[in-house]
Amino acid sequence: MQELRTPYFLIDEKLIKRNLEILKSVSDSTGCRILLAQKAFSMYAAYPLISEYLYGSTASGLYEARLGCEKFGGETHVFSPAYREDEFDEILKYADHIVFNSVSQVKKYAEKAKSAEKSIGLRVNPECSTQEGHAIYDPCAVGSRLGCTLSQLDESIIPMLDGLHFHTLCEQNSDDLEITAKAFEEKFGKYLPGMKWINFGGGHHITRDDYDIDRLKRVIMHFKDKYGVEVYLEPGEAVVLNAGFLKTRVLEIVHNGMDIAILDTSAACHMPDVIEMPYTPPLEGAGKPGEKKYDHRLGGPTCLAGDVIGDYSFDHRLEIGEELTFEDMALYTMVKTNTFNGMALPSIAYKRENGDIEVIKTFGYEDFIRRI
Repeated sequence: MQELRTPYFLIDEKLIKRNLEILKSVSDSTGCRILLAQKAFSMYAAYPLISEYLYGSTASGLYEARLGCEKFGGETHVFSPAYREDEFDEILKYADHIVFNSVSQVKKYAEKAKSAEKSIGLRVNPECSTQEGHAIYDPCAVGSRLGCTLSQLDESIIPMLDGLHFHTLCEQNSDDLEITAKAFEEKFGKYLPGMKWINFGGGHHITRDDYDIDRLKRVIMHFKDKYGVEVYLEPGEAVVLNAGFLKTRVLEIVHNGMDIAILDTSAACHMPDVIEMPYTPPLEGAGKPGEKKYDHRLGGPTCLAGDVIGDYSFDHRLEIGEELTFEDMALYTMVKTNTFNGMALPSIAYKRENGDIEVIKTFGYEDFIRRI
């Protein structure tokens, strides 16, 4: 580890395996098929392990579909709000399930996909919002572009479909799934008889300590028993929840009404969800402001005034050169990093189950200029 300069991501194989065992227990007991949502985590060095437990992967477009097909195996599912004509034939090479977002997209592409022996689905919007505080991630919000509402559904396309898909959750428990599933069934359940599958989408925090797995199982079995369909789930966060860390170091400490530590990692560049959601990431050994003796604001080294990670308290005053560890940094971090301001991307390391550390990737100047 001394070879790695901070900042760097450290992904723990043992902790991923713990999550996978929970997910596998759900699929084994219900017969549902659980997929990895690559949009949350696509470090394919871990795919050999994850593919032992999950049925396949999901993609949001051509590149993720190819990655899933070539590196993960199993079934490859792809959904896009709108497909490009110049990419669709190539997507057909990699995807097993293709989910469309609108009636017009089904009419435009479904026949070609069927001829290529692909399974065809439509994403629907049950117009049942269960989000609290994460409007940016609410597909059921008014004006959402995601999913076909009942009023927009043209029943003439139903014979072309093998399944229906809904995805409305974000970091939520199974009570919200149950509410959503009921709303879906009231509006779209009449179309399920004769179909092959239903996909509950992602956002299920199945591996969180307080998640109600028994309720999830009941919802799954209700659809399997009543409609005779395969049930798919496509969690992303749940696969790698609490299995990753971001190591960083204090570069400088300034004072402006409070002590402000400038780190060598950036919220804007290395953990954008901190600003987009927004949220304050967990930090090893730290508390909320006022909980411990010394409060500090942690910020990044970019020129963006809002490049602030959050306010924390510590048992001691932070010192220049001190190393800090952000937790739960596997999901929606590496897939979202950017080189704004010429910031170097964090290296990626993988802690194997036996304790060995493998450096997966390091980045340099060429990675920066290649993206401009």
